[in-house]
Amino acid sequence: MSTLQVELITIGDELLLGFTIDTNAAHIARTLSAAGVEVVRRTTVGDEAERIAAAVREALDRTGAVITTGGLGPTSDDLTKPSIAKIFGRRMKLDEGIAGALEQRWRARFPNSRFPATNRSQAEIPEGARILTNRHGTAPGIWLEDDKGRWVAMIPGVPREMRGMLAEEVLPIVAARGKDLESVILSRTLRTTGIAESAIAELVGPNFLDDSESEAGSLSLAYLPGVAGVDLRVTAKGLPRANAEKLVNAAIEKLRTRVSTYVYGEDETDLAAVVLDRCRSLGLTLAVAESCTGGLLGERITNIPGSSDVFLGGVIAYHNDIKQDALGVRAEDIERYGAVSEEVALQMASGVRDKLRAGVGVSVTGIAGPGGGTPEKPVGLVWIAIYASEVKARRFHLIGDRAEIRQRAAQAALEMVRRALSNG
Repeated sequence: MSTLQVELITIGDELLLGFTIDTNAAHIARTLSAAGVEVVRRTTVGDEAERIAAAVREALDRTGAVITTGGLGPTSDDLTKPSIAKIFGRRMKLDEGIAGALEQRWRARFPNSRFPATNRSQAEIPEGARILTNRHGTAPGIWLEDDKGRWVAMIPGVPREMRGMLAEEVLPIVAARGKDLESVILSRTLRTTGIAESAIAELVGPNFLDDSESEAGSLSLAYLPGVAGVDLRVTAKGLPRANAEKLVNAAIEKLRTRVSTYVYGEDETDLAAVVLDRCRSLGLTLAVAESCTGGLLGERITNIPGSSDVFLGGVIAYHNDIKQDALGVRAEDIERYGAVSEEVALQMASGVRDKLRAGVGVSVTGIAGPGGGTPEKPVGLVWIAIYASEVKARRFHLIGDRAEIRQRAAQAALEMVRRALSNG
C-alpha cells in the first residue's frame, strides 16, 4: 500500500505579501514526514473566502486529506471555518461551552476589561465537527470529515499554538489513519560545514546511491546549502519501514565515510552544541572576542541550554581602542597590520583567554561590509584565531551580504574550535 498523503494550505494575506515568512508549513512538513506521512503539495492563499474554499476543495479532490493553518481568529479577516464548512455543507453554530471558556480566560488575564463580543466568533463551530483542543491559545482547532472519509484539520496560524496543536491533537489522529499502511517516508541528514556543495559532490561521486534499478538507487540524496554549511539528506519513499531504515542507515554511513572531515552532526544538530560538548568532555572553558560579528558568536553559544558550565563570556571589541584596552592588542600592530589581520586576531584570542581565565580563547575580526573594503582587504575578509593547546589563525574570504558574512564567520569560528579540540 502507498504512504498516507496530505496537502497543506497556509492562509493569510501577510504570507502572500511577504511580511510573514511561512515557517508553519515547513514545520508541519518536517513533523509529518518524520511520522511517515507524505506531504504532496503546499499551497498559500490570502484572506478571501472564495480562494480559501477553492484551494481546499481542489486539495480534497486530489488527496482527500488537508491541514490548514491561519484564519481562525476573532477578526473579520478570519474566514477559514465558514469557508470550509460550506464545502462540507455544514452550518456554523455557537458552542456555548467554548464561548464560556474563552470569556473566563479573558477575564483572568484582563479583569478590568470588557470581554469583546467579536471574540465569541472563535466559539462558532461547523456542525458535526470534532473540536481540537488548543492548550496554547484561544482559538480551538477543527476536524471536519465527510461520509467519504475526506477530512480537513484546521489549526491556528500562530506558530506556538500551531506547533502545540499539531503534536498534541492532529498528529495522533493522522498517525492512526496511516498505521495500517506498509510504506513510509524516512529521512536522515548529515550536517557539514567548511566545504562547498560542488566539492562535496566530487567527493561523493556521481553514482553514490547505485543505479536506479537497485534498492539503494531508489533513495534520493539532496544537497541543501545554507549559511551554516551544506546539509546532505537521504530519503526513502514508499518502502516498508524496516527496509527503509536499513537502506537509509547504510547510505548515511557510506556518505559519512566520504565527507567525514566536514561532518559535525546529524539532523537538527547545532555546531555550537557540538563545541560545548567537546569542551565539556575535555574539562575546558571557553571565551570569545568579537569584532565584526558583534556578539553573534556568543549568542550562538548561549542559545544552547546549559552552556554556562563551559562558556565564561566574551568581549565585543568593535573599536580599536577596546581591542587595545580590554584585550591587550598592541597599538603598533593595529597600525602596522590593520585591525583585520592575523596578528590582531591572535592577540585578541590570547587576550580574552587570559582576561577571562578560560581554557580556550577564540576571536573574530573582519570586514562585513557593505563598505570598508579595499583591493588588499576586500569585503568578506575575516581572520579567526584560536588559543588553546594549539595556537592558530586562519584567513577566510566569506561571501554574502553583511548579515550572511557575520553568520558565516560565527559558524567558521565554531568549526575551528571543533577541529582544534578533535585531537585534544
